[in-house]
Amino acid sequence: MSELRPGQSVELLKELHILTRDGRLNQDSRRKLKQVYHLFNLIEPLLAELAAQGPGPVLADHGAGKSYLGFILYDLYFKALGRGHIYGVETRAELVERSRRLAQALGFERMSFLHASVAESADSGALPARIDLVTALHACDTATDDAIAFGLQKQARAMVLVPCCQAEVAACLRQDKALQLARTPLAELWRHPLHTRELGSQVTNVLRCLHLEASGYQVTVTELVGWEHSLKNELIIARYTGQRKHSAAQRLHAILRTFGLEKMLAARFGLEAAPAAIAGEDPAR
Repeated sequence: MSELRPGQSVELLKELHILTRDGRLNQDSRRKLKQVYHLFNLIEPLLAELAAQGPGPVLADHGAGKSYLGFILYDLYFKALGRGHIYGVETRAELVERSRRLAQALGFERMSFLHASVAESADSGALPARIDLVTALHACDTATDDAIAFGLQKQARAMVLVPCCQAEVAACLRQDKALQLARTPLAELWRHPLHTRELGSQVTNVLRCLHLEASGYQVTVTELVGWEHSLKNELIIARYTGQRKHSAAQRLHAILRTFGLEKMLAARFGLEAAPAAIAGEDPAR
């Protein structure tokens, strides 16, 4: 079948419902396969960099669900590489067990699955102290922030994130709406409920990118085209460089202050330090 890549597991594609049970591709499954290859093409260069730098790569996939991403990455990259490991982290026990059975059936020995939340997994003995690559696709609400915190704790060399619904900032904006409308005309940006939701999501992702830059990562933001039909299509790719941008921390704090989010979110974004100290840093650094 010309659409499949050499050595690709037909059985896996059937289990993922990309191929029909008789091994055929219909129009819908051909579209799904194209989406799979698109996502793989985005992540493969990161894996190649990591493989060239050490014995890994070791990948943790948060909010793994049916471990769709993990299985495809293993089949197309890790299997031929002959080293490295993929850990799928998922809160639904039945999906974890399903993935374990499928990995065993396919002989994907370097795949493990953990029944835990993103936050719980950070201190789990089932995961190694260092993780090379962290992925979190469509992790809802604060789970993306938990994945970033996980990556920082595990000294991840790269992170690939696709944030999903985010309600926390929107709730805070609604709470202080009357005060903000009196204080600044910018509050018109979130006067209407729909705008509040969308702006809250936008602000959250901007804060996440600044947090990563302040933590020593080079950040690229683009669209995840074709992975699924979703309005939540923002892809954040972060590579660790070790160059912490003090200007990013300064701007992060300024945004929190402008939107009245300091009290609620400062600690999450690494700003436990006195705000005055952050604000006084050289913006050129």
